[in-house]
Order: sequence, then structure tokens, then C-alpha cells
Amino acid sequence: MATSSVSKGCFVFKPDFKKRKISVPIEEYFNKGKNESEDSKLRFETYQLIWQQMKYETEQLQEELNKNLFDSLIKFLQKCHSGFQNNSRDWGYQIKLREIPTAALILGVNVTDHDLTFRSLTETLQNNVTPYIVSLQARDCPDMKHFLQKMFSQLVDCCVDVESKEEEKDVQKKTHCSMDSLSSWYINVTQKTDPGKPGKKRNSSQCQPPPVVLILKDLESFTTKALQDFIIISSQHLHEFPLILIFGIATSPVIIHRLLPHAVSSLLCIEIFQSLSCKQHLTTVLDKLLLTTQFPFKLSEKVLQILTNIFLCYDFSIQNFIKGLQLSLLEHFYSQPLSVLCCNLSEAKRRITFLSDNQCENIRRLPSFRRYVEKQAAEKQVALLTNEKFLKEETQSLLENLHVYHTNYFLVLRCLHQFTSSLPKYPLGRQIRELYCTCLEKNVWDSEEYVSALQLLRMLAKDELMTILQKCFDILKSSSEKQLGGTAKRIEELLAQFQSPDAEVKEEEDASGSQSKGLQKTDLYHLQKSLLEMRELRRSGKKQTKFEILREKVVSFIDNLVRLIKTRRCQLVLPSLPTA
Repeated sequence: MATSSVSKGCFVFKPDFKKRKISVPIEEYFNKGKNESEDSKLRFETYQLIWQQMKYETEQLQEELNKNLFDSLIKFLQKCHSGFQNNSRDWGYQIKLREIPTAALILGVNVTDHDLTFRSLTETLQNNVTPYIVSLQARDCPDMKHFLQKMFSQLVDCCVDVESKEEEKDVQKKTHCSMDSLSSWYINVTQKTDPGKPGKKRNSSQCQPPPVVLILKDLESFTTKALQDFIIISSQHLHEFPLILIFGIATSPVIIHRLLPHAVSSLLCIEIFQSLSCKQHLTTVLDKLLLTTQFPFKLSEKVLQILTNIFLCYDFSIQNFIKGLQLSLLEHFYSQPLSVLCCNLSEAKRRITFLSDNQCENIRRLPSFRRYVEKQAAEKQVALLTNEKFLKEETQSLLENLHVYHTNYFLVLRCLHQFTSSLPKYPLGRQIRELYCTCLEKNVWDSEEYVSALQLLRMLAKDELMTILQKCFDILKSSSEKQLGGTAKRIEELLAQFQSPDAEVKEEEDASGSQSKGLQKTDLYHLQKSLLEMRELRRSGKKQTKFEILREKVVSFIDNLVRLIKTRRCQLVLPSLPTA
């Protein structure tokens, strides 16, 4: 076809549907643009293994966090259902004849996470309460007509029997959807089938049929008129169509009264259920995935700060945070040839023995390895740079040190958090993630916030110190490391000294002095004044009580512990292996 002149007309080229894109395995992308591609498949498999483990942990965590909320909802729904059963014979006896049981579920502003929560909730309710679950969104229900059509359609889908489902769909097409038709359908279906297992015949002697649970996922987005009309009409059919509402609320329960006038809201028997806040959820996710030695992959300070800033300043979405973590993990295994060693310790040591000459050269090119070599003796420097066998043995030893360091690091981090998380103004942060970011960024003891925290620790009372020390002891006693085992023993000795009668007397003497004002809750001005008074007293050479001496020992103990862990940091090496 000649297309030399566009003035002659428009020319249409139909696409060739026979040509289809050939799907390339995702592991092939690890080879693209990389000279060191000999272990790309192994790196991809390691990435998949770590990510599947992380994904499983997040799913288990989500179930644990939702368990209390879902259990409360199930009890509420079962109580409402028993109310329908007990009063079904004499509705004139009911005081709340037209009140629809309603659960106001406060989920927070992280709207992108709500779908996962509602899917889990629907599955839980179907297994424990009723098979008749309907989930609606505002965009599908602009008016009453669409409201009832969507509801009828999902109720029909609850029927397991394919033949009855097709019959009901035909009836739905021929019949105008209304609450009367919904009630008739419900009575017809529940009389024919077992309430717990749709599709099976039920006897008349069995218990009353299960209720219908309607979940409105985004209550704030529903139109006022459609919502009001539905509630008014449903309340009039409650005796024949036992309905229970679940409102998904992102903001506040006040939205119910803003959308519904008193005449309509009075038709609802509302009970409020509060889910775990997204900030607490984030802290739990970080604790399970990053502040642990279970996973060798760790985020750098900048990456972690970016992900948390997006979470706190943009969407509050746990799912998006986890996707960002997955992207960081994928980028790490794609861009770092030595990420093949980012696995559990025993497997990493095994893989080191099979490293090729090119991979050994990659280790030697690491800036951290060069700094390590420069600190060694001349003979060892030559061996590390020329002898592959010696290099592999040294790398195995350094990876063991790195594993021990991470174990000790997270234990001490938790202990330091116990000491600083309850201080006034939270100088090192209220959440452990804030303290973790500070420790990743720099030596924490060089910061003014750390010095301020130590000064505040010197003002704590005996019961506060004992509570903190007991928590630290519980954290450290589970460790199998020898160094931290001795630390736990030292904390136990400090607790015993605090519990001695002599310490109690001296603590009372100290409390009666002028410094007792600093132990009370006060404003910033009086706090600074108390600190200055304490400094002047120390300068004047006033003799300290035994309680003051013991308290100073505790502060020096945690300070030395933090500095000791940092100075015992693994001298190598390969920080780019476990860190994104």
C-alpha cells in the first residue's frame, strides 16, 4: 500500500493479532545489563524465599491484630441474632421493635487497607455467623433502586446450589427489586435450606434462620437520601427480614449523625468498634520484619525514613508500606551481585565456599572491605587480596560476627527504648522506629537528645527504675549470647540492690529533699530549673545518698551498654549485603 502522500487520504493499518508478546520469566530481568549474571537465578530464588517469608509474617500479623476486633463483632452479631430468635413470636413485646442492630466499625483514614480488612471480615462472618453477607460501596448505590439491586444480586450469589442460583437470577430479572421481594426471597430460601449451609434442606424443628449482614464499606461516601430511605424501609421489614448493619467508617462516629437526622438514626441500635490505629500497626510490622534477626535483609536509614514519611504524611497505608519494602528488597537483589549471601547464616556460609573468582573480586571492591584490610597486618593484607581460600574463611567469620552483632544490637535497642519511651517530651522518640532511625543515622550518644535523656533518667524514682529494669531483664534473659547473658545477670543484681531495705530508707531520704520536685510531672521551665539545681548540687560537692549512687549506676550501666554494642560492631564488611 502506497502511503507517500498524506494528501490522498487516511490510511488504516490493522494490527496483526497473530503476533503476541512473548512473556519473559522475571528472573531473566536479573541478567539484563549485568556482567555478573552467573548467580542471577539463585539471587532471584533467594529474593522469592525471603519475600514469601515476610509476606507470611505480615498475613499472620494481620490475623492476630484483627482477631480481637472480629471476636467482638461476632459476639455482637450473635447476640443480635439471638434477640431476633427470642422475640420472633411476640414482636409486640419488643421495646426496640424497629431498631436495626448496627456495628460502627472505626477503621481509620488508611482507606487503601480497608478492602483487605473487609475481605477477612466477610470470610470470618461466613464461617461463624451467617452465609448471607452483602458488601456494598457508595459508587454502586447512587439511589434506592441500585441499592436494592446490588443487595439482591449478592444475596443470590450466597446460594451454593447452581440451579437455585440461576432460578433466583431469572426471578430477579422479572421482578422489580423491593424490600417486599427481598423479604419474600429470604423467607423462601431459609425455609428450604439449612441456615448454616445454603443448598441443604432444613427441618422446621431447627433454629431460626441466620440474619442478613450488610456491610457498607465507605459510609462517608453514601448519599444521604439513599441511606435514609433504605434504613427507614428496612426497619419496617425487620420482623421478616432480620438485617444487621456494619458501617465502615474512616473518620469518626459523628459522621452517622451528620448523614442521618435524629428520626432516622433513632432507628439504629449502634455499637462502636475501634480497630488498631495504623501507627501502632506500623510499629508492629517493623518489629516483626526489621527489628529481628529472622530476616537478614535490613533497610538503611534513608530508605526507612522515606517509607515512614510516605506512610505518616501521605496515606497511612500499611499495604503500601509493605509494597515499598518489597520493592526495596527486589531492588537490592537485582542491583547487588553479592546479595546472594543475603540469607540465613548457615546457608550463607555454605554459599561462600562456592563463590567464583569474580564474586571474590566483588568482595574486595567493597569500600567496607578495603577499610577492613587497611587495619590488618601486612601479611594478612596480602592473604586477603591474593588468596581466595583465606578470603572465604575470613568472610565466613565476619558474617558470623555480623549475625551476633545484629542479635545484640536489637536487644540493646529494645532496652534503650524501655528507658527513654516514657520520658517527658520523648527526646529519643516515643516509638521504637524513631529510636531505630536515629541509631542508623549516627552514633546516638553524640546527639543532644541522648544527653538530655540521660539527664532525665537521673530524675526517675525507685519504682520507675525497677519497672524499667525488670522489662530489660525480661528482654535479655531470652538471649543465648554470652555477653548479654552477663548483662542480664548484672540487671538482676541491680534489682536486688533496689529491693534491699537500706536502699528503701535512702530513697525516702532522697524523696524528702529538694530534688523530689523534679520527680513530679511539671512544665518545661520547672524541669530545666530542677536540672540546673541538680547540677549545682553535684558541683558543690554535696554527699550523695545511696539511692542516688545506685540510680547513677543504672544510668551509667545503660550508657556503657549502648556504647559497648556500637564499638563491638562487626568490623566488616559487606554492609551492602543485608542493607538496602
